[in-house]
Amino acid sequence: MNRTNLVLHAQTSIERGSKSFSRASKLFSKQTRQRAWLLYYWCRACDDLADGQDHGHGMSAVADAEKTVAAMRMMTARAHGGEQIGNPPFDAFGAVAQECHIPKFLADDMIDGFALDAQDWRPETEADLLQYCYHVAGAVGCMMAIVMGVPTSDNETLDRACDLGLAFQLANIARDIAEDDAAGRCYLPREWLQEARLDTDNILDPARRDALVMLVNRLCDLAGDYEASARVGAAKLSFRSRWAVLAAAGIYGDIARAVRKSNGASLDQRVFTSKLDKLGWIVKAFGQALLRPATRERKGLWTRERPADAAIR
Repeated sequence: MNRTNLVLHAQTSIERGSKSFSRASKLFSKQTRQRAWLLYYWCRACDDLADGQDHGHGMSAVADAEKTVAAMRMMTARAHGGEQIGNPPFDAFGAVAQECHIPKFLADDMIDGFALDAQDWRPETEADLLQYCYHVAGAVGCMMAIVMGVPTSDNETLDRACDLGLAFQLANIARDIAEDDAAGRCYLPREWLQEARLDTDNILDPARRDALVMLVNRLCDLAGDYEASARVGAAKLSFRSRWAVLAAAGIYGDIARAVRKSNGASLDQRVFTSKLDKLGWIVKAFGQALLRPATRERKGLWTRERPADAAIR
């Protein structure tokens, strides 16, 4: 499949899989927009393979999860090496990886997150949780920054891009507590659960609902911290990329804010943000992109392990 058709398939995928990201991506320049779609197409396909979903919907058990992850890793490696493998999402990744010189270790890091899920992994500590969020979303934030022109040597900006991925994933986890529980997953650190005196195998116990809501709110607050950090990094981007990133930050950040505001209702019904709210963020982000954000140190925030220079070539 040629690049033009890959882009068309990728556009369809992002429109089906994430209306929020689809709207924000339209703010990019044409070249960056197409590259972002190609990267999303591969990320979405990997996520769907790992969770037995179709564009993020209808989670189901995967017969041999570890074998699925191994196949995902193999196809990604071949595509990254420039081989056309005949699987459109992976060929899409190969195209954008070649064009933007995306380091292979970032793709491997993302797939490592799916490997953790295949092993029924659960975090023991907050640091474990953030490490997982890096794998499934922070690494994607780094790849997106590279697509937007950030050099692989600019670790400060890549850390801020990683922060946005962490914010997105923390919001997802906060929103999907009940859905994940139904699938036999829990991303709340065991230390948190023990501190709140919650049964690790029955976190939705109605008698302990208030304690669970406090932990959900803690996730939302963490998401807000990493979103705020990411906004500082957006200043390094071109205007249109900065506008798109700030719009996405606001749109997705509203998920965490809505979950917190729901005071536990999100445990019974999935939280959504309205089309009007999304459009509102596109307008607000335009104004934010014109201004220089306030300086905010990353003091106290979890930081990804930075590879040696030799590892990123």
